[in-house]
Amino acid sequence: MSEGIVGKPVNRVGGPGRVMGTQVYVGDVKLPNMLYTRLVHLDCAHARILSIDTREALTVPGVYGVLTGEDIPKPIPRFGPTYQDRPIIAHGTTQFHGEPVAIVAAETEHGAAVAASRVKVDYEELPAVFTVSRALDPSAELVQDPSIRRDGPYRYTNILDQWTFGWGDVEKCSADEVIENTYTFPMGNHFAIEPFAFLAEPTTDGITVYSAIQNPNHLQRIIAGVLEMPQSRVRVITPDPGGAFGGKQYPKYEPLLAWFSLRLGRPLRLELTLEESFQAVRRTSAEVRIRTGVRYDGTLVFQDIESNYLIGAYADIAARVVSKANYVGAGPYRVPHVRILARGILSHTVPSTAFRGFGVPQVNWAVESQIDAAAHKLGMDRVEIRRKNLPARGEVFIPDNLPADGDWAESLQKAADALGWGEPLKEGCGRGIAMGMKMGATTGASYSVVRLHMDGSATVSAGTSDMGQGARTVLTQIASGELGVPVGKIVMAMGDTTGVPFDLQSSASRSTVFMGNAIARACREIKEQMKYLASEYYDVPVDSITVSPGTVHLPDRDRSFEEVLSDRFGKVPGEVIGVGSARSEGVQDHPLGGHAAFYELVCIASEVKVDKETGEMDIDKLIVVGDVGKAINPQHVAMQDEGAAVMGVGHSIMEHYILDDRGRIKNLGALDYRIPTTKDIPGVLTSIHIENGEGPGYQGAKGCAEGGILSTSSSIGGAVEEAAGVRIRDLPLTPERIWKAINNMEEGV
Repeated sequence: MSEGIVGKPVNRVGGPGRVMGTQVYVGDVKLPNMLYTRLVHLDCAHARILSIDTREALTVPGVYGVLTGEDIPKPIPRFGPTYQDRPIIAHGTTQFHGEPVAIVAAETEHGAAVAASRVKVDYEELPAVFTVSRALDPSAELVQDPSIRRDGPYRYTNILDQWTFGWGDVEKCSADEVIENTYTFPMGNHFAIEPFAFLAEPTTDGITVYSAIQNPNHLQRIIAGVLEMPQSRVRVITPDPGGAFGGKQYPKYEPLLAWFSLRLGRPLRLELTLEESFQAVRRTSAEVRIRTGVRYDGTLVFQDIESNYLIGAYADIAARVVSKANYVGAGPYRVPHVRILARGILSHTVPSTAFRGFGVPQVNWAVESQIDAAAHKLGMDRVEIRRKNLPARGEVFIPDNLPADGDWAESLQKAADALGWGEPLKEGCGRGIAMGMKMGATTGASYSVVRLHMDGSATVSAGTSDMGQGARTVLTQIASGELGVPVGKIVMAMGDTTGVPFDLQSSASRSTVFMGNAIARACREIKEQMKYLASEYYDVPVDSITVSPGTVHLPDRDRSFEEVLSDRFGKVPGEVIGVGSARSEGVQDHPLGGHAAFYELVCIASEVKVDKETGEMDIDKLIVVGDVGKAINPQHVAMQDEGAAVMGVGHSIMEHYILDDRGRIKNLGALDYRIPTTKDIPGVLTSIHIENGEGPGYQGAKGCAEGGILSTSSSIGGAVEEAAGVRIRDLPLTPERIWKAINNMEEGV
């Protein structure tokens, strides 16, 4: 095979194992002499722990130990990707429903479960904060003790941090029409099919941790910090995760398990129930207040946005979610005056983290709904008002940042055309369209080692995690394209910090761009070495030799890589090793620490049918048009776009946490927390790719894993409005909400 493999729909590497059930996940790993663990938590959100009695638990046959906060030296070790605020186990107080106060280890799963049920906790329930309005009330309970907060103006408040972005002058500009509204976006769960599972095993000189984490090198650093040992003594093994969507991006209970494992001197295993996974991590909810100014011809004048994201009890990566999403909160439009105030607000709720779309769907729901509102007020077509305000290719639309890296109006037009925009509609039907844009990674660091073996096969080592997004396949295609080695003769080594080089993280749709470039450069280094090997062995000048994928071109003949290696290393075997890297350094004084490597742009068009008598809504068509630069594997791009769109359908029409007045999650698990099934999938789901070759990745690729989720809600909301005559500003768009909105409108409420 040659470079022609790039751009082809190669089947997924490792796909048969996933389909046939032979894929090994973390939950399948069993270690010799292993103990099973279970967590103990309270039936409320915020409480003062008065005492924990473990005596009865320790009498259960097979119980090996129980650990509480009292058993850990003070101060309790804390961790986090940006703020080290999360204790490895609760001590003194709990801050959210599900925070563990004890962990039990036993010889069997049943024994651990029985013992956990016999741990007696005496506690006093405390006032708690569950909403944005309550959290911002000066009289509200503080979620975090100021002693663990950073110095600054918000230390004695429930605001973790806040950011102000913008340009122009919103106060002094004037508009012909001003639209002002508030929109809400609910808490949601990542709901990966694979449950959270972790193992920790003491070794002679350190510890080995097994996790489905997306960022093994980050976990290695966190564990080393908590245990106060060199990173070299911490080994992290990460079998391919069975779905993650950002929920497995950062550590959860790995530090606790590692600490407990070293204390007991035994390997430990922890697998969360589905209910516990809801209590481990979630997506941020948000309330967005927005004022939009427009001229009569549809030109946007200003966007004045206040975004309040309820991030939970601990920071995790939510501060980055809030700031990065809102930095481009005005969307992919030319807006001369922008003011954005974004807050990350603490609450006594499950800590939030990255979620596919990284905070953009929350603010996009508001901004794109406002574009629709402006079109209605001006009597304009919703496609035309968007087209009028989109920047041209190469136009700077956010000062001092990456210009528009594509013909974005093309995405808009293709989506409208594919949906049949403007064609007659049946009774009770409506169409919607919405743009979405997310910044790619602002910094990056990916390293790869590629080994070309004597038989012409290759091993590629990369720290990227394949969570089902197909990273193994796409990166294999890139190596195959560069080296001319068939896909079937390439092995992709991943998932072990001892055996693969550093990768910053598998997130922000970065892997194809950053790791793809690193692998391509490693392969090119191999090709350069092949020139020198051939020159030495065949005694011809180096500058007379050229190399193409799989072939060395000598002045008088061509030799395959395998032939050159066999000739050169015939008696004493050897191999050629290439090392490649791709980095994006920070930019001093930039509000986000660096410029976007690319923009992930999407246009989503939808057609829905609403039953006004019941509020039931069916999505008949959903069109996803993504500007991907170059589709290394078009089949994978389609799966990414369509999978993201289905997730977007979930939070648009059904998914949300329901809390009671004590902060307990009432809809834990699969029965009460609904996600889309085959019955909810749009009747027509189509993905269209625009390849302009203008991305920074291999052959002009951009990231594409998140686009389909960015503006799903906004598109569906606009379609519901046209079908039912009501604009709903609170997600999800449940039948009850739609029915109430229709009836309130008819009653003049």
